Amino acid sequence: MTKTRRAAAATGPQPEIDRFRAQHLQCSTQRLAGETGAEQVTIDDGESPLAWLARRKGRDGAAMISQTQFIAGERLRADFTRAQMMPRVTSSWEAPTGRRRGASFGGHIADTVIAARQSVRAALDACGPEFAGLLLDVCCFLRGLEEVERNRGWPSRSAKIVLQLALDRLARHYGLSDRAVGRIDPRLRSWWADDAVPRVD
Repeated sequence: MTKTRRAAAATGPQPEIDRFRAQHLQCSTQRLAGETGAEQVTIDDGESPLAWLARRKGRDGAAMISQTQFIAGERLRADFTRAQMMPRVTSSWEAPTGRRRGASFGGHIADTVIAARQSVRAALDACGPEFAGLLLDVCCFLRGLEEVERNRGWPSRSAKIVLQLALDRLARHYGLSDRAVGRIDPRLRSWWADDAVPRVD
C-alpha cells in the first residue's frame, strides 16, 4: 500500500466507502448521467472491465473503448446496482420481520429500485437479445472478455469487437455521442416579445 493511495483514501470524496476499505481499492470518481441528471459516483477501476479497456491502447494508439462507450456501460452498471438485480449467492441471516432497506420483503420495494429496474430493462430491450447478454456479463457481472469468449465458445479477441458494437447501441439508447451535432453559430432565441423591455429590480 503506497502513501499516495492512503492519502487519497483519507481525503477522497468517497462517503459510501470507509477509509480502511478505500485504501485497498483503486477508486475514482465519475460523473454519470442518471434519471435526475448528472450524478457523481465512486467506481473501483480495479474491478471494472470497462475501466481496464478504457485505459488500454490498441495498435492504432486509440483506447479500446471510447469515453462515450465507457460512460454508457457504467450507467447500465449503476442502474443494475440500484435495481438490486444481482442474485444472492449466500444465505440471508436477517430477521424475517420488519422492513429492510430497499428490500422487497412484504411487498415493499423502494421507488428508486423500481425505476432502476425499468431503466435496465428498457436499455437491454433497446440493445436487443444479440447484445443484452454480453452487456450484462461485462458491465453488470464484471466478467472479463477472455472469460466471456471461453464461456460462449467465441474466437479469441472477438468479444472486444462485439462489445464495442453493443456499447455503441447502448450509448445511442442513452442519447450519448462522441461528437456534438448542431449549428456552429446557433441563433439566440428568447421567449421575450419583440417590444418587451426587461426590468432589473
